[in-house]
Amino acid sequence: MEEPNERRIKEVLKSNDAREQYREHIRRKVLFITACTIALMLVFLLSLMIGPSDISLSQIFDPVNHEAYTIIAHIRLPRALAAMVGGAGLSIAGVVMQSVLRNDLASPYTLGISHAASFGAALSIAVLGPELYFTPIAAFVSSLVAVFVMIALAKYKGATAETMVLTGVALGSLYTGGLTAIKYFSTDEELAAITFWQFGDLSRASWQEIAIMFLCFLFILIFFILNSWNYNAMEYGDDVAKSLGVNAERVRISGMLFSSFITAVIVSFVGIIGFIGLVVPHIVRRVLGEDALYLLPASCIAGALLLLSADTASRTLFSPIILPVGILTSFLGAPLFIYLILTGRRR
Repeated sequence: MEEPNERRIKEVLKSNDAREQYREHIRRKVLFITACTIALMLVFLLSLMIGPSDISLSQIFDPVNHEAYTIIAHIRLPRALAAMVGGAGLSIAGVVMQSVLRNDLASPYTLGISHAASFGAALSIAVLGPELYFTPIAAFVSSLVAVFVMIALAKYKGATAETMVLTGVALGSLYTGGLTAIKYFSTDEELAAITFWQFGDLSRASWQEIAIMFLCFLFILIFFILNSWNYNAMEYGDDVAKSLGVNAERVRISGMLFSSFITAVIVSFVGIIGFIGLVVPHIVRRVLGEDALYLLPASCIAGALLLLSADTASRTLFSPIILPVGILTSFLGAPLFIYLILTGRRR
């Protein structure tokens, strides 16, 4: 039989071991976020330097070099910033959607929000012509209509995860059918404009649009982080969340609403960019786990890094031909997601 002192010593050792494991767990999270941040800064500088006209690192910070300044300020810098904001926004939207719906396949693309934006843009091009001023507005409005319909139906039937997923899939199918009909009756010029908009191209975002995307992203990121504990509770199911004092239905609806809103803003300005909001949360969860307090900022940085890297590659792989980044993300995202499925599911 153990003496009281021996039991006390074992309890202290176990306690110290648990503390050390927790510290190591936190260190791994901080290390991952730091590594992604450093990588993002390096890729950002690289994206400013390489292209049809290469620019050295010293020329970037040379105010006298007007040629380098013009290329960076009017072409490469807006594109790089749009990639970072777009990648970060789509990634946190995917994180929250997967958390509140408890579904690995939930993302802005798979739930039909991107399809709704495509339909709105195509309708604007077919009715009003391929004017870039009207197309983002129509895409944004169409996305929000889809979001409110999804939430209204879910509210009517009870905002369960299954109801919202099925509603999103049904709306995506409906908008895809409408988009196909518009393409069928469009002229060759309209069809070319619709197809180009669907590619997803970061070069179309102006400084004003980048500022709008950033402000919306910043507001929604703060909202998500303030609700990170609620999203952690939702990971264990509605019953556990309710036992912890979390209003599961309200958290699910608000999470879907704000996730869809930032998606609508980004897609309306840069077009359809698939798989970022689906793949990035899975990658980050493999390293950091489920804690939304770390998962959200880490996904922001990783999403910005992935989309900026893809955009830099799309500008340089076939230079001087510049591929729309949406094509490259689809090619990279699909096999990567299949790999993640084959190596084990989170739930």
